[in-house]
Amino acid sequence: MLSLLSSLNRFIWGIPLPALLFGVHIFYTIRLKGIQRHILKAVRLSVEQDSEAEGDISGFATLAATLAATIGTGNIVGISTAVALGGPGAVFWCWLTGLFGMATSYAECFLGVLYRRKTDDNRYIGGPMYAIEYGMKKKWLAVLFSIFTLVASYGVGCSTQARAVTETAGTLWGLPEVLTGMAVSVTVGLVIIGGIKSIGKICTKLVPAMGAFYLLACTAILIINRNYIGQSFYIILRSAFLPAKLPAAVAGGFIGGNLTLAARYGIARGLFTNEAGLGSAAIAAAGAKTTHPAKQALVSMSATFWDTVFMCAITGLVIVSNILKNPASLKGYSFAELTTAAFLPIPFGRTVLGISIMAFAAATLIGWSYFGEKAAEYLFGKSGIGAYRLCYIVMIFIGSIMSLNLVWELTDFVNALMAVPNLICLIALRKDIMPYNQK
Repeated sequence: MLSLLSSLNRFIWGIPLPALLFGVHIFYTIRLKGIQRHILKAVRLSVEQDSEAEGDISGFATLAATLAATIGTGNIVGISTAVALGGPGAVFWCWLTGLFGMATSYAECFLGVLYRRKTDDNRYIGGPMYAIEYGMKKKWLAVLFSIFTLVASYGVGCSTQARAVTETAGTLWGLPEVLTGMAVSVTVGLVIIGGIKSIGKICTKLVPAMGAFYLLACTAILIINRNYIGQSFYIILRSAFLPAKLPAAVAGGFIGGNLTLAARYGIARGLFTNEAGLGSAAIAAAGAKTTHPAKQALVSMSATFWDTVFMCAITGLVIVSNILKNPASLKGYSFAELTTAAFLPIPFGRTVLGISIMAFAAATLIGWSYFGEKAAEYLFGKSGIGAYRLCYIVMIFIGSIMSLNLVWELTDFVNALMAVPNLICLIALRKDIMPYNQK
């Protein structure tokens, strides 16, 4: 099964799905008249309060919950692998997917709010499954999307992130996996049992804190590598299209270095990291307090900006500048550990990186629990929420102590399956989506 899934994922995430997602990104960038130009407006709206708005949580809390789910270990480990396999140019293509992906994120979050429903107990629920059912009138496709989302929540949102926490804690401080897994299960469980309001409250504190901590460390590294930043930009841009002329001592740090490999790994990693087109952000957007779908869609769109256009680009620049400055430091490190090598020059670099990885993973555990919960509620009604939460908490513990090769492959496959119904919905309901300046 592992071999079969690996082969399928290499094919799906190699060209077909990245090409499809990137095509939708371009389509909505054109159709929405360059919605990305409103990013400053989106940032301002995210911190504004509207007393007339209807919803469960503020726009900022919704944004924080979305970022919690998308800013995960992929922003660190994933970029390391993309740079190693695709060359420095992968950073540019990853950045580009974030830039264009903002339009797709706007579109799916617009539909998430437009077709959301108010429950009997005055809660708001929505997402691609409701847009598919009530907009497209395709109940069966909505059920499929919900099933895929439910399975994905136990994989990428739960098991893989829990394992990242226990591995990091074991490496840094020698903590037993069982004890770490139990602690994470209980801590995250206390948060998610409170529902979206509890999740939003925690995420509004956790996401800015962990983001600032990681960016402060990256800034310190870039100051140390300041003499190589200009050369890093040049190599990243040049190798995005042409073979990079790397110094002999540096060239061994990369396998890739041409347009095909740079685009393949950069686009795939960018799409996988920001989740624009998978539909997950629309589930969170549906619960936001807003007066119009376009307003919240603009706010939610900024999650893709922060996740990929900003965070992934910073990580890539840190990695490439360190390789140029300290090519010898790569010896003994795997592709996934290029970021570790980059953090060594700063005091307590391993610990700083380890804490960042653990915080990012914990945030993803919290954020994705809500996505899976809404999928469970759509499939089984309100009565299914309690069972889902219990299973999710148990799965955190199981994931923290198990081997994840099969889980990763299954998660990648299910994520691809999630994208297909959502992309069909985005194309089918394209006329329902208005640019922000037309609202």
